[in-house]
Amino acid sequence: MSEAILDDEPPVRSGAIKRHPPEAFEGMRKAGRLAAECLDMISAHVAPGVSTQALDDLIRDFVFDHSALSATIGYRGYRHASCISLNHVICHGIPGPKALKNGDILNIDVTVIVDGWHGDTSRMFFAGDPKVKARRLVDTTYDAMMAGINTVKPGSTLRDIGRAIQAHAEAQGFSIVRDFCGHGLGQVFHDAPNVVHYAEYKDRFGNKHQAPDTRLEAGMFFTVEPMINEGKPDVKLLKDGWTAVARDKSLSAQFEHSIGVTENGVEVFTTSPAGLHKPPYG
Repeated sequence: MSEAILDDEPPVRSGAIKRHPPEAFEGMRKAGRLAAECLDMISAHVAPGVSTQALDDLIRDFVFDHSALSATIGYRGYRHASCISLNHVICHGIPGPKALKNGDILNIDVTVIVDGWHGDTSRMFFAGDPKVKARRLVDTTYDAMMAGINTVKPGSTLRDIGRAIQAHAEAQGFSIVRDFCGHGLGQVFHDAPNVVHYAEYKDRFGNKHQAPDTRLEAGMFFTVEPMINEGKPDVKLLKDGWTAVARDKSLSAQFEHSIGVTENGVEVFTTSPAGLHKPPYG
């Protein structure tokens, strides 16, 4: 689950960024693996005619059956074990009775807690056969996320991550959502730093905004989770207080990994054990 960037918030929280000891990596591996296994499981159930609530029920049961907790159930009043964001929904879509239709694309975002550690990940899924441009958007979003992750190592910066993501997405004619970001995690759900998915941009008033140039150090844990729109990057928050949609109703896609900075590079905690990294999964 992403964090919102509010107009009156600094790009990075004032709290210190945690540097976790080597033994903490094992806790994150276990939590990340279970979160990834949950998305592996749900891939066989995404199909036209299936409701998003039915998918959430399967996710909830999977998490509890594995003696884990769902970080989203009860979080700020949220009542579901996943966020399921359909077509033009950017993030934080609420599961419900709506049935998937052929050609729909959707992001499923889960966060599990295993022995106090958080595993947070999301992937895109296809219901049936989506259009060519939708497939290209999804492929671009995955590749942009990985381009950002591949910059991670001690001495590189948060801005390097955003630069790689932005360059890849914009080269394909898509736009980066700027209202939401990745976040630190570990034994808390959302922590410093904020991980924005751009290097810089100018707002509608001509003001320039830059990603923080915070240097990465071994032991930092955070998510990388770009949201990329087919059209403009502008966001509208619906009255439910959760669902964020593309203001122009264009398609949106997102992938998310939880990662740790190692002594000489990066470790992805939420890699799919079944090799189901991006659709199609059949």
